[in-house]
Amino acid sequence: MADKYKNVRVPGSNDNVYKDECLYSFDNPESEHGLYICMSTFRGVGKDHLERHCKMNPGKNVFLHILRKRKPVPVDPNVEPVKVTKLAIGVEGGFDANQSNRFTFEEQYEIYIHPNETIHYPDETNQLPELVKRSADAIIAADSAFLKEERSLMNVTWNGDIRPITKHTATLQQLNNNRQIPPNGWKCDQCDLKDNLWLNLTDGAILCGRKFFDGTGGNNHASEYYHKTKYPLAVKLGTITAKGADVYSYDEDDMVEDPNLAIHLGHWGINMLKMEKSDRSMADLEIELNQKYGEASMIEEANSKLQPVYGPGYTGMRNLGNSCYMNSVAQVLFTLDDFQEKYYKNCNFYFDKAKDPVNDFNAQTAKLAFGLLSGQYSKEISMSGDSSLQAPSGIRPQMFRSLIGRNHPDFGTKQQQDAAEFLQYYIEQVHNHCLKDSTADPSLDPSTCFQFELEERIYCPEINQVRYLTRNETMLRLGVPIEASKNMHEVLQFNKTKEDMEKEGKKTNDLPIVRPIIPLTEAISQWAAPEDIVDYILPRHGRRTTIRKTQRFITYPDYLFVQLKKYTFNPDWTPKKLDVSMEIPDEIDLNSLRATGFQHGETLMPDGDISTGQSSASTSNIHVNEVLLQQLIDMGFSTEGCKRALINTGNNDIEAAMNWVFEHQSDPDFDTPYEAPMKRARVEQVQSPPVDEESIGIIMSMGFSRNHALHALSLSNNNVEAAVDWALNTPEGSSALAALVESSPQSPPLQQTKTHYRDGTGKYRLIAFISHIGNHPSCGHYVAHIRKDGRWIIFNDEHVALSEHPPKDLAYLYLYKRETI
Repeated sequence: MADKYKNVRVPGSNDNVYKDECLYSFDNPESEHGLYICMSTFRGVGKDHLERHCKMNPGKNVFLHILRKRKPVPVDPNVEPVKVTKLAIGVEGGFDANQSNRFTFEEQYEIYIHPNETIHYPDETNQLPELVKRSADAIIAADSAFLKEERSLMNVTWNGDIRPITKHTATLQQLNNNRQIPPNGWKCDQCDLKDNLWLNLTDGAILCGRKFFDGTGGNNHASEYYHKTKYPLAVKLGTITAKGADVYSYDEDDMVEDPNLAIHLGHWGINMLKMEKSDRSMADLEIELNQKYGEASMIEEANSKLQPVYGPGYTGMRNLGNSCYMNSVAQVLFTLDDFQEKYYKNCNFYFDKAKDPVNDFNAQTAKLAFGLLSGQYSKEISMSGDSSLQAPSGIRPQMFRSLIGRNHPDFGTKQQQDAAEFLQYYIEQVHNHCLKDSTADPSLDPSTCFQFELEERIYCPEINQVRYLTRNETMLRLGVPIEASKNMHEVLQFNKTKEDMEKEGKKTNDLPIVRPIIPLTEAISQWAAPEDIVDYILPRHGRRTTIRKTQRFITYPDYLFVQLKKYTFNPDWTPKKLDVSMEIPDEIDLNSLRATGFQHGETLMPDGDISTGQSSASTSNIHVNEVLLQQLIDMGFSTEGCKRALINTGNNDIEAAMNWVFEHQSDPDFDTPYEAPMKRARVEQVQSPPVDEESIGIIMSMGFSRNHALHALSLSNNNVEAAVDWALNTPEGSSALAALVESSPQSPPLQQTKTHYRDGTGKYRLIAFISHIGNHPSCGHYVAHIRKDGRWIIFNDEHVALSEHPPKDLAYLYLYKRETI
């Protein structure tokens, strides 16, 4: 007997026990056949993968079999339901999509020795050695690997209920000006607003808060007052209760806790114990601003009685806590033949090749494909009895999320993220693993179905010369041309009506929203139109001129992702969403935008080589903003250092230049004359500091492409603020223009496309779109709509149903399929 248990171990504190989900499938303890945890490796497998595990782990064939059932919890009618305080799912304070407070679990255990021996546990413990019993008890008692990871993620995830303690709590200055704050009847000291008011704890001033992205809120008087006085703390009137209030620290730029709030309020005659909450807290506002948005019910089709659908390709994905961005992207990608061919049809190949399945990218991607496409986890739930007591349909992609987010500053947290940014990052990961990992078919690389090549034609009217550049893209990013709105008159009338109602103190919540209606074709036309770039310095001539840039498709991808840049920032850096309704055609024809290449009669622009010995390489021939230069010099910095600061930060922002000076004044070449980039720019770029993913994500969250963000950061020496300023003032698509024209040797005009690009007609049909609810892509909620079998299907996390009214006009990302594939 002892021999068959020789490899059994007792898990220690450093062992991860995977007892929530199978390595290769989404079988779990609630599945029909439960989950089997190896008592040697502590990894769980479903019944269908027992043979595979034992084959790959010889001698390790003893398992603890867990079968879990749900039992109802009596509902106490006297207990008030927990209030939702955050627009999030699966995190504390958010929505409980699984109704976990209505049931508890009951588990049954067995010791299973593959292939055919079963011992009930603990009923038949007399048949087991002591080591096996200790191992089983330890596995049952251990925190699962998922739970450990959840705790780790929550440690780096912002939680709306946990705020830092302000540094001013013990040192806050409070003026003795004899001002006493009444318990009600407040009004802004600088305007007539009577809500969204903030009390400055230093001098007792009452001022209105920031204006929100949708036009509601205040007039920014509180923040303007801080910039004038530097008085740091303000409390929101109307949120004060005996338990606390909303306190904002302007110099810490965050909502904070003030342990001495009662004392600070008492200075102004406010007794916290007598205050009742009369205004909405910041958490309330976050919920309302997202929920009241007219698009929310439209995107989720909340007013329709949706008919659920089940079967292969109709599997929902449970929300793991702000993971809807990942769910939406995954549902769209695994609809495509390329991803199905690579990962679903070859899933057994990747399972068998994986030495460490938990940490194997291909194995976990194949597992995700199997979960979504097999139909095994998309079965109709019986309507008899309480549905919350039945095992949920859909999959819980915990292993996949953990792996794809590992070591990434954003996707490794439980915070909401930008779906477009995740899409691009995941496509890059797929491509990288296709290049380096063993594969069932080396020709299969799903990432290439999105790749296309663009041509940039640079024309200088002054010298009547051209240059052709190329760049690789995986997404077509389009601006939103508000000026092209088809109903501008109605929009202006709506805005005026709303403004008049607000002046009269009337509520505008019930006022029907009128959004600008903008055809997608207008956004495409704007992208394709010639773009003038002023104040461009000709490399050879050294003088300023205007050049004209146009961009065209060299190749058309099999699948074209279109991203609408609907998200931007207000001057005070608060998020702003362009609330528009796009006219989205089911078919688009881009054939007219095919690149023509170098044309007969054109003259190529010279390389613009400059020898290293010429003085023209110094700042003498580089224009510097003299006004800003003098301001920096007056601060005591060297002339050459100030020139360097301005050149490296876009030459138009004194604050960005100052930040650059503070970061680089200790550089050995700070006081030496600046040398313009020449052909050795490629070497210099290699020597520049590495760009971190967090900085890239900040800039991409404002709607810029990854290439644009990378170039902005490289030009500003990784100064995010300077990079953002440069990106905002440099047209998208021309980010590498100056550096390429000045530093790259002239390439012969391209006549043939590269072999690794797919190509075909420019006619496309819409097959999917991803919509976003919220004022910024890094918060709120994502939903996918996909056209399958001639009908539109909504994928809203674990809910999959027939779509009655696909909200194509409100989406963020669109996917078009080329007609010939």
